[in-house]
Amino acid sequence: MKIRMKSISIITINKTPKKTMNQSGSRGKRSVLKRRLIVCLKVILAITVFSLYVAVLLRESLQAMEEGKARMTSRIAKNSHRTAKILIHHTLKSTTNHSVAISHPTKPTTLNPIYEYSEEVNAAAEKDFAGRKNHLWDTCIRRGMVGVYPPNAWEFFISPGHGLAWCNVFKAASSSWMYYFNILGGYNLAYLQRTKTSPLELARQRFPRPTLPELADSLANSISFLIVREPFERLLSAYRNKIEGFRNKYYKILAEQIVKKYRKTPKTKDSSGPTFKEFLTYLIHHYKSGNRFDEHWSPIYSFCTPCSINYTLIAKVETFQRDTEYIIRQAGLESLLLNKLPNKKIRAISNRSTSDTRHLIPKYFGQIDAQTLDQILEIYEPDFELFGYNFTKYYELIDQN
Repeated sequence: MKIRMKSISIITINKTPKKTMNQSGSRGKRSVLKRRLIVCLKVILAITVFSLYVAVLLRESLQAMEEGKARMTSRIAKNSHRTAKILIHHTLKSTTNHSVAISHPTKPTTLNPIYEYSEEVNAAAEKDFAGRKNHLWDTCIRRGMVGVYPPNAWEFFISPGHGLAWCNVFKAASSSWMYYFNILGGYNLAYLQRTKTSPLELARQRFPRPTLPELADSLANSISFLIVREPFERLLSAYRNKIEGFRNKYYKILAEQIVKKYRKTPKTKDSSGPTFKEFLTYLIHHYKSGNRFDEHWSPIYSFCTPCSINYTLIAKVETFQRDTEYIIRQAGLESLLLNKLPNKKIRAISNRSTSDTRHLIPKYFGQIDAQTLDQILEIYEPDFELFGYNFTKYYELIDQN
């Protein structure tokens, strides 16, 4: 009996510690799992934050690389364009120095042309425009004409919406550009071809004469230009169109006054009108009296004042089609103006009479003497020099006669 009790008590004592150890182990495992879970969450959070940081850095790096690439591409494009222009100018200069004729495409016509852009023609135009401007200002400085004549805002046509400011030199492709400005003014092409209203009157309805402050403001924000012409060809064209033979009813009174004053024995009914020499004599006396000239034969240096206004471009009648296309393209007005001059008004609009006038120079200037030529040159010589024209041939015409 005693022996059995002891064994029982031994068994009891042995079972109790085993149960306690199992409970403690279970709690320990749960605690470890919890800690591991927390550590895992922290690691995952850290990895997530780090990944986001890396992603942000990567995105900024890629953006910086793209911007750098874009700047590099732009720089390369600019350098390539500059290099191309230099090569073109050197090529033109080289061919000129070696007396090799530069082959130009067939002379374009303003009427129904095929306006295909040509790098060669464009480069030649840019070179001429730069040369004309440099020559003009060198001459203005040498002759002491800078700022002498105040700007004549009255004669400008300004289209702010199209970025153009044009000083209208009469008898120098003025009809053509008046037509262009009427198109810019919104007139219908069919209306312009059938109307009997003068182009000048139509244009002034849409482009009023600007004030001097308005002109100054537009010159800073526009392509400003004028078109010049060989001075004596322009003068002869004005005489034949306005004075000779009393052709123009608006100038008939002036023509009659010239005949009456400068013809030694005027006939009662003389329908021939003033001779060219009589017209020049009238201009000489008018100039010496200090009177203002009519716009059709006013010298350009006092009419459009190129020594007081820094024009963007100086175009010439002699290269009219090329220069006009260049101006239109520079203003971005190809769709509005290119190929818009009508066939029916070839002579009236495109100034085709220019070549006729040039051929008539010997006939009319052969009628005058050296003294008259000296005096008329006193009026127009600055225009010859400012725009690079030669007047010595007129003395040769007098010598031949």
